[in-house]
Amino acid sequence: MGIPGARSVTLVDGASGLAVAGAGRHDLVDQHEDAATTTDVVRAVLGCPALATGGNDDITEIIVCGSGGYHLIDLVRGDFEGRLFVHALFDEDSGNLAMARFRLRGILAELTGDGQDTQPAAGGPRVEPAGDGHGN
Repeated sequence: MGIPGARSVTLVDGASGLAVAGAGRHDLVDQHEDAATTTDVVRAVLGCPALATGGNDDITEIIVCGSGGYHLIDLVRGDFEGRLFVHALFDEDSGNLAMARFRLRGILAELTGDGQDTQPAAGGPRVEPAGDGHGN
């Protein structure tokens, strides 16, 4: 949650649609509903022929902009067979889309041990194991 403007982050198992971990304020939906609904978004985008880029240029990131903020959905690279992704929600007023993308990529590169895209970002979000939102 150390990225400016970050409101919430959820690490999701895209194969099952379940939250693996989460942090921040999940105001509108809890992290488990967040995981299930963003899994539907990822599956729709990856399954859409109009968005297929062809060749070896796979979709690695989905950005959804709204009036109050933006969502970054980043498919985690590594030995995960494309099943893990991160959904981060940022506030429009205090966030910066370019910086959020850069920092999130660095954090994910550090997580996966893949330093090809960016250098690891210091002060990245601390992601807690998924619970029921009540400390359980």
